[in-house]
Amino acid sequence: MGTNEAGIRVIGCAVMAAALVLYPDVSSADQGGSSFWFPGQFASFVAVQQTPGWTLSAIDYHSSVAAAGSATAAREILVGRIPATVNVNLNLALSGRADLVALAPSYTFATPVLGGQLVAGMAGQFGRAAANISGTLTAIAGPIVATRSGTLEGSLTSYGDLAPFAQLLWKNGVNNYMAYFTGNIPVGDYDPLRLPNIGLGHGAVDAGGGYTYFNEATGNEFSGVAGFTYNFPNPDTRYRSGIDFHFDWGASHFLSKRLFVGIAGYAYQQITDDSGQNPILGGFRSRAFGVGPQIGYNFPVGDMQGSLGLRGYGEFGAANRPSGWNAWLTFTISPTAAAATAPRKHVVAR
Repeated sequence: MGTNEAGIRVIGCAVMAAALVLYPDVSSADQGGSSFWFPGQFASFVAVQQTPGWTLSAIDYHSSVAAAGSATAAREILVGRIPATVNVNLNLALSGRADLVALAPSYTFATPVLGGQLVAGMAGQFGRAAANISGTLTAIAGPIVATRSGTLEGSLTSYGDLAPFAQLLWKNGVNNYMAYFTGNIPVGDYDPLRLPNIGLGHGAVDAGGGYTYFNEATGNEFSGVAGFTYNFPNPDTRYRSGIDFHFDWGASHFLSKRLFVGIAGYAYQQITDDSGQNPILGGFRSRAFGVGPQIGYNFPVGDMQGSLGLRGYGEFGAANRPSGWNAWLTFTISPTAAAATAPRKHVVAR
């Protein structure tokens, strides 16, 4: 995997890690079913070093999810501004879809930092989110009982938040190591009374580390990244999501110098309770697992290096969050490696 192509993939990872973190409320966990971290942002080649210079990654993200029980209740309570003192009984179902594009320019520095390679950039996204909740909600406040049946739905095409990100990459033979930091700047389109949102509505920071084993002689690779998200309170709702733990992984094999296939997956678990929510939700700790295939291809683009990757996940074991499937199509263009390292160009785009 050449340094330039490695850069492509790693940038793609950083890009997704920083850019896709902000998808609509219908598609993740925590506050009403939505979280900063999007499981599956990292996969293969996450810690492989890159060619110094500018890189641009574009990620096309699609998801389709559904939920019932507390995950649906959370959205209904939030959108309906139901006070925490009101007892709520629900028989509801939620479904949602997201179609988003994230763009993330980044720069890889040639001068070492702490003995590693520094990558820094900024990501943002634009797209469409749609969701609907159908069923019956009964609210009881003392002697007053109110029931509402029907469907609450909405859609939005707009812009999301900004996510700066930075990575440090180290290499030791077939072993590659990575540390990353990213966060959410809540400047996207957000309305606490709207069912779908593209902006998250609050700030967050996320940090972690990863490892990649990559043997160029055999074409075999394995990567894993673990991290934690700390969420700040939402100033509009006074809701605060708990701390989240996430682990993304990928394994692949090169069928040729340009083409690889493999498998990827993730585990997501909220480890502290939310606060500020209706008592019916309890701690509202979220959980989800996903797994699916991946494929990637590297190719020249003039005097630059292009990389195209596709992977999809089917989710299972979800708790307190909508679940379903999601797909990631990533295109990255980066500097081409120097002639001396060109024969090592095995990397794949993320």
